[in-house]
Amino acid sequence: MAKLVLIRHGQSEWNLSNQFTGWVDVDLSEKGTEEAKEAGRRIKKAGLEFDQAYTSVLTRAIKTLHYALEESDQLWIPETKTWRLNERHYGALQGQNKAEAAKKWGDEQVHIWRRSYDTLPPLLSADDEGSAAKDRRYANLDPRIIPGGENLKVTLERVIPFWEDHIAPDLLDGKNVIIAAHGNSLRALTKYIENISDEDIINLEMTTGEPVVYTFNDKLEVTDKVKLSK
Repeated sequence: MAKLVLIRHGQSEWNLSNQFTGWVDVDLSEKGTEEAKEAGRRIKKAGLEFDQAYTSVLTRAIKTLHYALEESDQLWIPETKTWRLNERHYGALQGQNKAEAAKKWGDEQVHIWRRSYDTLPPLLSADDEGSAAKDRRYANLDPRIIPGGENLKVTLERVIPFWEDHIAPDLLDGKNVIIAAHGNSLRALTKYIENISDEDIINLEMTTGEPVVYTFNDKLEVTDKVKLSK
């Protein structure tokens, strides 16, 4: 019975300053670092041992994974980084303060951009200096698939191929897997794993630094779900 642990990265510097982050590579805050370490301590206390780790190509998730594995004495396990586990791309909203954005466009519109399943944010041009097309970590991607903005639906569509090609085969092989990623890429995975409706996924929140443990049977059906809370 394979286990999968999901961890949303610890608080980032832009979480702290209430800015839209998305694909911008922001570091953990001091609190976020401690949240990641605490996640590792809870994992160790629960006796969870992993065979494979996955994370995004963004610093805040990578560091969260490393802190959690270090605290649980598992920093040595195989690790794969992929852009497909990146946070949802917030388009032209990236870098903007959420409260200021609400003043500019209205609370309701910003809420729709943030929480709607299939509404796109204002898109970021590929020519914009903040475009991921100019970032070396995405140099091996077809420029046509580098987003200018995403909703949760689009995020799900780019996460699921990685699930099908890597994560699901690991679990079916009886391996225990840990994923440190982001609020929306993990919400997308959770939607798929639990078959949550488009309407209900809007209300799902992922707590920073809180490990969520799934147990699967040999048909990849969830038999148990536990949050490792304080």
